[in-house]
Amino acid sequence: MSAVQLRQLGLALMLVALLGASPPAEAARRGPAARQVPSPPAELFQREEPGPLRIPDSQLEPIEFSDLPNWANDDHASAFAAFLASCRPLAHASTRATPPDAANPPASDARPVRPALGAVCRRALAAGPLRGQRARRFFEDNFRPVRIVRLGETAGFLTGYYEPIVDGSRFPTGIFKVPIYRRPPDLVAPDAPPGASFPNRGRVVRITSTGESVPYYDRGEIEDGALDGQHLEICWIKDPADVLTIQIQGSARVRLEDGTMLRINYDGHNGYPYTAVGRVLIDRGIIPREEMSMARIRDWMTTHREEAKEVRRQNRSYVFFRVVGLTGDREPLGGQGVPLTPGRSIAVDRALHVYGTPFFIEAELPLEGGRATDPFHRTMIAQDTGSAIVGPARADLYFGAGDDAGRIAGRIRQPGRFAMLVPREIDPVAAGARMPLPQVRPPPEPPKRVKTLRHNGGKASRTPSRHSRRWRAYR
Repeated sequence: MSAVQLRQLGLALMLVALLGASPPAEAARRGPAARQVPSPPAELFQREEPGPLRIPDSQLEPIEFSDLPNWANDDHASAFAAFLASCRPLAHASTRATPPDAANPPASDARPVRPALGAVCRRALAAGPLRGQRARRFFEDNFRPVRIVRLGETAGFLTGYYEPIVDGSRFPTGIFKVPIYRRPPDLVAPDAPPGASFPNRGRVVRITSTGESVPYYDRGEIEDGALDGQHLEICWIKDPADVLTIQIQGSARVRLEDGTMLRINYDGHNGYPYTAVGRVLIDRGIIPREEMSMARIRDWMTTHREEAKEVRRQNRSYVFFRVVGLTGDREPLGGQGVPLTPGRSIAVDRALHVYGTPFFIEAELPLEGGRATDPFHRTMIAQDTGSAIVGPARADLYFGAGDDAGRIAGRIRQPGRFAMLVPREIDPVAAGARMPLPQVRPPPEPPKRVKTLRHNGGKASRTPSRHSRRWRAYR
């Protein structure tokens, strides 16, 4: 080979290294699906080099899949199907022209998991649906498990949620007289970026007719009629306790008079922090801690309507909704914008975790009854969020729709162990080396001997006198 040819070959290899171009043999090996991706912006985003893994206030410990109890016994095909649903928006997010929001993250997301997960998702979409051992091998070939927990703690925390199904009406009647409201036009999130969807937490205000920004109405004011006459009612249902349940869960199916199933989903909040009604009932001694569940709360509110009105108002937070469809067959859409999968979808802290991230969760949960301790070892996919879901090892497990799912979800308040499946493009060992450790408390100082002015039988007392304490205070 001549010197010119060598120089040309060197330039070609340099371009491959800089632009991330795949050799023809590699492109052919990955198949037609991989060759359909090549849009210039998407290709550059796909080849973005992920940085070190950093999750605030977290302890990260790289482990092996063999360290995960019952990993081999999980239904990996079911987990992969849920993961594949998240992959479609992740793999193509950078090619969209729509404004960025929770379901359509911007390509400038600085978290290293985002570009690395996008690369894994392209491989998943190219592979298509996988079954059995092939699904398991995909997870093992493309991810590394990393134990994650809040700094200074030993376990995470799990709760459950579901989609209620209630009866309702398009118009107020003698039976259906409790409104469900859409988001008011004077409700504004001033800190939200332009074009983004309404945030699920943070500061919101009400814009008055004079242009002044003031706090929005709280739950008591809204229940007393602060929104009357604005035509914000989506529908009416029977019981204010059901409104609270729907607001806690974030979505619902309302069965209208003609049998049509109206789907509603979270669309905003009034800016007040969430106060758990269950905590109020426990603190007041109304419901014992060991009996607490959503079903127990609802039963109490149904039989104590006047007292329940006052208890509900302790939670000043109020949630607004939007109509998302008229069919009841599909599962609700999570924060990522993809249908949730019962038993595989979780809501996580969106500020810390990227949608589509798999987590292997280990816990003992009361799935079969209030006193049961059923083993739960399962790969779950982050596809939703919630204002009460805060922290690196905090998850809300989605159990489906209806009363049966609600009974299970209402019992879940247990610790759990989290292993985040990190794309292999990221080095978790380097992340562990940078992991902050809890501050070591200094050992207590030994008591200092002080000169005493008091004597006991010619011997100095070991207890400092009032004068010696004052001397020590001022020395």
